[in-house]
Amino acid sequence: MAQLPETVLGSVAALWRYPVKSMLGEEVDGAEVTEHGLAGDRAYALVDVETGKVASAKAPRKWGRLFELRATYGDGATAARISFPDGKTLAADDPRFEQVLSQFLGREVKLASEPPPKAKYASIPMRVDPEEHPEPSVDYPLPNGFFDLGSLHLLATASLEWLRELYPQGQFDVRRFRPNIVVRTPDSEAGFVENGWIGQTLAIGEEVRVRVFSPTVRCVMTTLPQGDLPADPGILRAAAQHNQANVGVYATVVQGGTVRRGDEVRVESG
Repeated sequence: MAQLPETVLGSVAALWRYPVKSMLGEEVDGAEVTEHGLAGDRAYALVDVETGKVASAKAPRKWGRLFELRATYGDGATAARISFPDGKTLAADDPRFEQVLSQFLGREVKLASEPPPKAKYASIPMRVDPEEHPEPSVDYPLPNGFFDLGSLHLLATASLEWLRELYPQGQFDVRRFRPNIVVRTPDSEAGFVENGWIGQTLAIGEEVRVRVFSPTVRCVMTTLPQGDLPADPGILRAAAQHNQANVGVYATVVQGGTVRRGDEVRVESG
């Protein structure tokens, strides 16, 4: 039986990793992909010493300042570096790291490279108007290291363009959605195209294969200010009204390898 031709979905427009959970991350030209996702992604998290829970900007009243910090590996260093709003930087392996971060955040924190036993983080369930109920109300487990669900998060440019049409006042910047792989889809594609990828195996470049298994349900983090992006609850409201609050998809890694900006993304034939 002849093998069916592969369907080209687009190409890799951008690659992002976030060395410390809930901090801003860095865009890279290429990265190794392992069973745990992009190398170095969510390698660390901060743990609240008082509660033992993993810090997450999903609880913005307590941890909103995490979005003022940027974690990078920069020149390939093995330890992440944290950039502060005043321009100062501090390496994660600096002996002062936890003290400085605790002072900045106003809570005593420890840096962890793997979740504590039975770790959870305090989170706000998705609401269209999260400012009406700003305090965390549900504790969510961490099912996969420091990842919320999948070890890879893919987002199509078509979805961002569609959201801009639906809510023109909003700034639907990639940074709000914290993807690992941004897929540039053809201009002819419209709507939330990733919904059609669920259940498919995607080939990315020559080596990487991933299995898309779930939509990505968005939360209050998409509405928070970061850098030059303002606070905007309309971002989440638009996603909720038009796609059940889903923007992007989660995937697991079937085969690792190197992924680079510009790599072709296609549905692998059966």
